[in-house]
Amino acid sequence: MAPPNRQSGILENPTRRSLLAGVAALGALGAAGCSRVATASTADGGDLLDRLRAAGVVRLGIAGEIPFGYIDKDGQLTGEAPELAKVIFKRLGVDRVQPVPTEFGSLIPGLNSQQFDAVAAGMYVNPERCEQVIFADPDYQMLDAFIVRKGNPMGLHSYQDVVKKGAKFATGTGYAEIQYAVDAGYEESDILIVPDQVAGLNAVEAGRVDVFAGTALTVREIVKKSGRTESTRPFAPLVDGRPHVDGGAFAFRRTETRLRDAFNAELRKLKKSGELFRILRPFGFTKAEMTDLTAKELCGG
Repeated sequence: MAPPNRQSGILENPTRRSLLAGVAALGALGAAGCSRVATASTADGGDLLDRLRAAGVVRLGIAGEIPFGYIDKDGQLTGEAPELAKVIFKRLGVDRVQPVPTEFGSLIPGLNSQQFDAVAAGMYVNPERCEQVIFADPDYQMLDAFIVRKGNPMGLHSYQDVVKKGAKFATGTGYAEIQYAVDAGYEESDILIVPDQVAGLNAVEAGRVDVFAGTALTVREIVKKSGRTESTRPFAPLVDGRPHVDGGAFAFRRTETRLRDAFNAELRKLKKSGELFRILRPFGFTKAEMTDLTAKELCGG
């Protein structure tokens, strides 16, 4: 899941639809043009990396979410995950990355139906997703935060507050924050599910909900253009009664362990050298969001 404007050249008041529209045709052409890379791997551990090297291009599933993976005002693919992908896949012998835009909730189905080769959308690693895909180790960690009206009139600082005070609650399609609210006692059927953080901001501004939940970076950035809302202080949601820190990572099909392992090896080098932080910093990430969490930890294994 994800956040916004820490770098130059991003869209004014972006919506997921506008972010995707400029590259919808490109994504469709890419899917058709790289069909030989989309066939299932048969070798032990998968042979996708070899086929990507031969094709010279990797298709990345993105969800048009700033700053994780999106198309900028010049029609160029950017975001923390695509920029990281450009570096790592180059080191793996794959020269080009190509966006395939979709809704966030369609990323895992799209990956598993071979519409693209990897998810590059800052996706949180959690046990439910780990049953469907394999993850690289996280390239960042993140707390949650809320969009609320100016002054936070209801005093909402946690999911427990939302439940206790009967606040009208919204979050995004496929977001981990849905489960955090449910775990705190909020009825899932009462949650307003919106397409993205922009729609969440609009819902709070219009008074349709009292609070929208997202990642701390997403929330912090999206309210900068709003005179009627603010972000709360970041907080760790409770999981099994204990504070939980999320980590976002690239996702791969379960058969492609060779590609995942090769990706992880390069990611570890970037972490050790400090280059990972230099790649992510223009998108609003701080050293507090750098992490040594592993996918295994977050998958619960």
